[in-house]
Amino acid sequence: MAQDVLCEVNNCTFWANGNKCSADRIYVVSHTGQTADSTKETDCQTFEASDL
Repeated sequence: MAQDVLCEVNNCTFWANGNKCSADRIYVVSHTGQTADSTKETDCQTFEASDL
């Protein structure tokens, strides 16, 4: 498993200094079923908006 997950969405609850993701788990889904052909076809479902 990756040790460092980078994230540039600084309004996410799990965003940490250095553009790190502090979530215990990352959940990524595909828009097209169980396979994807590009990053544009995926989303991070772990995202939770924070109150900045």
